Amino acid sequence: MMKWFNHSGDEALQQLNSNTDAGLTVDAAEQRLVQYGTNELSEAQSISAMMLFLIQFKNPMLIVLAIGGVLSGAGGHMIDAIAILVIVLANALITFIQEMSAKKSLDALREMGAPNALVLRDGEWQKIPVKSLVPGDITKLNAGDVVGADLRLLSTNQLSIDESALTGESEPSEKHSDTLHAPELGIGDRVNMAFMSTIVSGGNGIGVVVGTGMDTEVGHIAHLMQSAETVDTPMQRRLHALSRALIAIAVASVACVIGIGISNGADWIEMLRTGISLCVAAIPEGLPTVVTVVLTMGANQMAKGRAQVRQLSSVETLGSTTVICSDKTGTLTQNQMQVVAYWSGGRSFDVTGQGFEPKGRFLDEEKNELDLEKTDELKYGLIISAICNDAQLTHKGQQYSIEGNPTEGALVVAAAKAGIYQKALMEEGFSVLKSFPFDSKRKMASTIVRGPHGRYWLVAKGAPDVLLKRSNAIYWGGEAQALTPELQQEVASGIAKFGDRALRTLALAFVEIDKADLEKAQSEHEQGLCFLAMHGIIDPPRPEVVDAVAQCADAGVRTVMITGDHAATAKAIAEDLGIRRSADELVLTGPELEEISDRELQTLAPKTTVFARVSPEHKQRIVKALQANDEVVAMTGDGVNDAPALRNADIGVAMGIAGTQVAKDSADLVLLDDNFSTIVTAVRQGRRIYDNLRKYLRAALTANVSEVSCVMFAFLLLGDNPLVPLTAVMILWINLFNDALPSLCLGWEKQEQDIMRRKPRKRNESFFAGGLGARILVRGLVHGGIVYALFAFALSLGASTAYAQTLAFITLMFILSIHLLDSRSFTSMFRINPFSNRLLLAVMLATTSVTLLIIYSPLGAVLFNTVPVSGKHLLMSLMIAALPTFVMSGIKELFSVKWL
Repeated sequence: MMKWFNHSGDEALQQLNSNTDAGLTVDAAEQRLVQYGTNELSEAQSISAMMLFLIQFKNPMLIVLAIGGVLSGAGGHMIDAIAILVIVLANALITFIQEMSAKKSLDALREMGAPNALVLRDGEWQKIPVKSLVPGDITKLNAGDVVGADLRLLSTNQLSIDESALTGESEPSEKHSDTLHAPELGIGDRVNMAFMSTIVSGGNGIGVVVGTGMDTEVGHIAHLMQSAETVDTPMQRRLHALSRALIAIAVASVACVIGIGISNGADWIEMLRTGISLCVAAIPEGLPTVVTVVLTMGANQMAKGRAQVRQLSSVETLGSTTVICSDKTGTLTQNQMQVVAYWSGGRSFDVTGQGFEPKGRFLDEEKNELDLEKTDELKYGLIISAICNDAQLTHKGQQYSIEGNPTEGALVVAAAKAGIYQKALMEEGFSVLKSFPFDSKRKMASTIVRGPHGRYWLVAKGAPDVLLKRSNAIYWGGEAQALTPELQQEVASGIAKFGDRALRTLALAFVEIDKADLEKAQSEHEQGLCFLAMHGIIDPPRPEVVDAVAQCADAGVRTVMITGDHAATAKAIAEDLGIRRSADELVLTGPELEEISDRELQTLAPKTTVFARVSPEHKQRIVKALQANDEVVAMTGDGVNDAPALRNADIGVAMGIAGTQVAKDSADLVLLDDNFSTIVTAVRQGRRIYDNLRKYLRAALTANVSEVSCVMFAFLLLGDNPLVPLTAVMILWINLFNDALPSLCLGWEKQEQDIMRRKPRKRNESFFAGGLGARILVRGLVHGGIVYALFAFALSLGASTAYAQTLAFITLMFILSIHLLDSRSFTSMFRINPFSNRLLLAVMLATTSVTLLIIYSPLGAVLFNTVPVSGKHLLMSLMIAALPTFVMSGIKELFSVKWL
């Protein structure tokens, strides 16, 4: 992409074969439209909705379940078949809906373009559709316009453009048409350019179109979004690994049993049915549905905490996050420019208060509150701030806001904290006679006012160096004194102190003029000033963020600031918030990133806490560098420029209030209050949800191991004619009713006490870390052995196969229900209140009662081929079923054995 900001306006016109007298001819414009295409963002080739839906069935677990369902139907087990196939279809449909919603982000980006543009064609200004703009078109910009293409500005008149969607900066960019000579500049520093989809906030200007469609900065971002790889969440990777493991176990178990059966002369059709039973037993059919339901519950709980989830899988990802890359403006800060310091006559004052609310105090260096009537330098400065100002402070109820330039608004609020308002000053006798608005060349604004006693003044505000050059006096010690080199040095010292605090400075000055001189030219008025004071302005940090950053640090989550703002400002805010804690932590800027390779960035990323003046490409590189170090990255953003990085991150977090629709549609999580502390709350919630998912998996997979093992024991120990202790429909009923429904209630478990003191999980850590896999295997084998033992016991008494299977069915149901009580915690069932999850107890009681009612009714014989068991055998089954959980939990509690 050509660096048009390095070329003069005349050079741009010459290269584009255009001119400002007549613009392009209609014929030339039509030819260029054919050459360059319409001024629209192109859409990457996409698959149809039907194909997207069919792709969902590529999930290996769904394939195996579907095969099992078909074979069940072929074998006459229609209830099994229907239940399994419905689960497969439901899971695919949920995933399909999620992926369809993700495609909305580029559509939102296209909708940001302006519908029409004012263009010079054949010597006449005319409105044309924005999509018809071509390179070389001369276009005019006015306040309120949406810029239709990328422009090299040719002339400006106090032109300012809101580029926050591209740069992240809250202040409008003041534009001019002069040539810039720096070889590399970020978007925010290209002040002689205007970019597609930005908004003209003030003034007017004329520019020549230098880029359209995908050749614009917004088009470049759209390309990055199209090419951005969708990153699987840690949970998705763990579920894929779990699916592969379960499939391997299912296939191995089926092959083993069928091999044993056929070698013993069993009928192969009967063996196939047994294989289906094992397949159903090895795979937790309810897993996809339960995971979705648990994540949905977590999403609802996050919404109550002001965080809206767009991608369900991201609910858990927050719990794995190791790095939060946060934008500065509006997320870590209040996005409300505020005067926090004041300097005049060698004295520094602090200004307290929050946001735009006109409440605060003025404190001297000893933190004593100032009496405004006894502090002329402060009083006069606030009067100038109120009069020489076009911004307005408004409020509805208790909500205050600023209409106009944010920096001018900060001055209005500062004056209002002292009870000084422009309207009240006018009522007291002040009147504005003439105004000279701010422009980027003068870097100042001034107003001629008439005072209550008939005296005339020119009051001014602007950059300190500008007003110093125009001043020959300074207000010092309560009076105007000659501006000596020594006093100039005092002003420079005050500027430096504000700079150390990363404060933006805005100076104030005044001069008394005669009535006869009122008609002099602006340039004559703005000379011979008396330098009065400086405001120190900043977008202050949110007060609650300091604690949130500290909580992240305690939880092993590092916070990194990534911003389009200047390095000094970003560094100061980072240090105030505790993000940057030592001088060893690096601050890297966009130009510095341009000079280093991706490998070097990967090395520097863990030591860097602030990235400043960055572009969209830089954000993507930073995310990838962190991920290359096995970090799980959460990235926040609100602008169009953030969208590619939001997609590349493990979890993209968009701002709900200040965020563009493009950012929201590219994100996994939307903060409804734009507050960083909400992310910390979501991290805690994500960890709790992951814990609860592991608790569910523990219960569900222990059930599966119990079912598989009891069948395997039968085939290994019952000789040449083994009988199956559990039929496929019994296993399916337990998996989907007696186990899955109560297990689902584990999603309501409260968080473990140490949840925010643990280090984040490693990216590749499995669900079975911390001994969970061994615990599932050991308990499942013990459960399966007990179920088989009671099955064999019933057969030894001469009972029918149906009676023995019924006893095994009831025993397994009791074992798994009691085991659920221990699955509620990773410590021990003896350390938790057994009644704290009343929903679990109620569902366990209900499902057990329903199953027993079915067994002891004729319906049991129809559904499960069961027969009622005797009362003594039922009681024996319950007592034996309780033993493994209580005994093994007791051993674990006494000896801290992880694998139990």
